[in-house]
Amino acid sequence: MSLSLFIKKFITFFIEPLGFILTLLVLGIYFLYRKKENYSKVFLLSALFLLLLFSYPPFSNFLVTQLETQYKKYNDTRDVHYIHVLGNGHNTDPKQPISSHLSDGGTKRVLEGVLLYKHIPNVKLIFTGYKGDTNTSNALMNAQLALALGVEKEDIIINGAPEDTKDEALFTKKIVADEPFILVTSATHMPRAMRLFQQLGLHPIAAPTDFHRSEFKGWLRAPHVSSFMESQIAIHEYIGMLWAKIRG
Repeated sequence: MSLSLFIKKFITFFIEPLGFILTLLVLGIYFLYRKKENYSKVFLLSALFLLLLFSYPPFSNFLVTQLETQYKKYNDTRDVHYIHVLGNGHNTDPKQPISSHLSDGGTKRVLEGVLLYKHIPNVKLIFTGYKGDTNTSNALMNAQLALALGVEKEDIIINGAPEDTKDEALFTKKIVADEPFILVTSATHMPRAMRLFQQLGLHPIAAPTDFHRSEFKGWLRAPHVSSFMESQIAIHEYIGMLWAKIRG
């Protein structure tokens, strides 16, 4: 991991729900220790409120829905020659089967890419993504799952160097140039990815997968850890879009 990526991830952690709430808790405990009860109450109650808010199903569902409804599932008839599957998390534990090596989102991305590959003639799959904290790139791990699912080796292009979406886009630009191509990523990530690819002069066709939104089931819902994780995912994307806008 490069230093710039480490710094970006470090800063991002503290402004996303989990890191922000932990920071508030630490400050609340600190002021409690210093016997400044009024300050302590403010930070501890704020942490509790945000924890409940981000864990509240209707709120987390609202956050992800604003992202996931921007692009519908793939239904395009244009002639394409490439499908780019963006990277996601993975592990390399030899005790686990290949189906468990990728994150849930990563598995769904690869599966969607393979399904499209099997229905579109003369198309190649592009896998990108760096190694993270492992000794094998995410691109290679994704490709291994694709091979196991029946994709021909000569139809796979692998690049394990890109550390973020911009790096992935720049690599694909060298291959597809001005051609339209299918872009596969999680539905929450798709708006940010599409905007970035388009700003670089590319012509991606969205094929979102790994949806998190659900039907509205009323306001009387108990907080749930899965809802907190959905909020975490959504806020990560909103921060990414804001940062991209600030950078121009």
